[in-house]
Amino acid sequence: MGQLFGTDGIRGRANAYPMTCDLAMKIGQAVGILTQKSSNRCVIIGRDTRISGQMLESALTAGIASVGVDVMIAGVIPTPGVAYLSGVMESCGAGIMISASHNPYYDNGIKIFQKGGIKLSDDQEADLEKNILGPPIELPSKIGAIVSVDDAQARYVQFLVKKFNFQNEQRKLKLVIDTANGAASFCAPDIFTPDIFDVSFIHNQPNGTNINEECGSQHTKDLSDHVKKVNADIGLAFDGDADRLIAVDETGQQITGDILLAVLAQFAKQTGKLGNNIVVSTVMSNVGFGNALAQLDIKHEITGVGDRKVLERMKETGALLGGEDSGHMIFLDEQTTGDGALSALKLIEVMLETQRPLSELAKVMTVYPQVLINVEVDASRPDFMKMPMVADAIKEVESQLGSQGRVLVRYSGTQPLLRVMVEGPEESLTRQCCERICEAIKKSL
Repeated sequence: MGQLFGTDGIRGRANAYPMTCDLAMKIGQAVGILTQKSSNRCVIIGRDTRISGQMLESALTAGIASVGVDVMIAGVIPTPGVAYLSGVMESCGAGIMISASHNPYYDNGIKIFQKGGIKLSDDQEADLEKNILGPPIELPSKIGAIVSVDDAQARYVQFLVKKFNFQNEQRKLKLVIDTANGAASFCAPDIFTPDIFDVSFIHNQPNGTNINEECGSQHTKDLSDHVKKVNADIGLAFDGDADRLIAVDETGQQITGDILLAVLAQFAKQTGKLGNNIVVSTVMSNVGFGNALAQLDIKHEITGVGDRKVLERMKETGALLGGEDSGHMIFLDEQTTGDGALSALKLIEVMLETQRPLSELAKVMTVYPQVLINVEVDASRPDFMKMPMVADAIKEVESQLGSQGRVLVRYSGTQPLLRVMVEGPEESLTRQCCERICEAIKKSL
């Protein structure tokens, strides 16, 4: 990980380093040069609904055009929409999504896709960083053109809906969809249409400062209440840039990313569509996820945190399905990144094909109690395993839990936080263990 890039692009508080207009313009210039090296002529830019989105869009656009590369403005669109368009638009050498994903409105971020809609590798990020942080770039006489792509959202919607044929269902599935006041607020009604579904939407009125605010995939209480109130079959929650999906079953119970992935894996295996009989997840997956895959006789590949890491392992192993407990799910034969709407349509397909409610499908996996506590840290990020009190606390908890649990402590790739995750056989014991490690960290830092 370099100075600027975290697990998912560059992220921080808007109008403060590194999310300043000055740096955004340099990022634009660096991406423009990357595009020229691949012999392409344009870069496409999308954004979510944050108030700072247009400010950063303008700065990025200026940087790209200043090095002689054309800019295609897609406007508000989900991250997977930018990935899709950067893969199919002629002469498009890169895609940029302006979003801080599930973070509050005052943060923002820049996610970069290479040609084909795949996020940059570590080496590509390092090369880009040299140009961003290096001396001023010598500007050419040619200036790039800036144009709007008025049908960007429509093209992404069409890409999704043409994959499914739900027209002939005898009963309309009743959906409640929470778009997190984010990027899916405008395209979701064109994907989940009333001619096919009995659908209602919540948190779909973005105002620039309400994205992810007590809604979306991070906060599903409202969704749960609405599902129970209208007796819906399922609730679907996206995050701010709609690359994640978390669901709520017909009883109002939240269904995590791990469970959704297990449901989808079981169906893919039953229908002969599970590539190489492998599913990829991250070290953050619940102990119960691995147990579920073992019972289904599916090979489980585990990788580092981030959908970029999941994708890399999928390509290495030939897997077609992978994801994270946070709700990123990748269907590699159909999309190159996490896609909340595609994941939702896939889940609906399973429910309709099996004629089983989500609460029953979710029984494929037993979730071990998991406690995750974030400890605020500064930018120094010291090696916590060299702190005797912290190392001893972790070893003691691991010894106490044995094979019935696990401990994972890591720095966040996107925020100044040290994440302490403990899983165990029982809730109160798991929380006690997690708090014991956090207390040792606070005393040591």
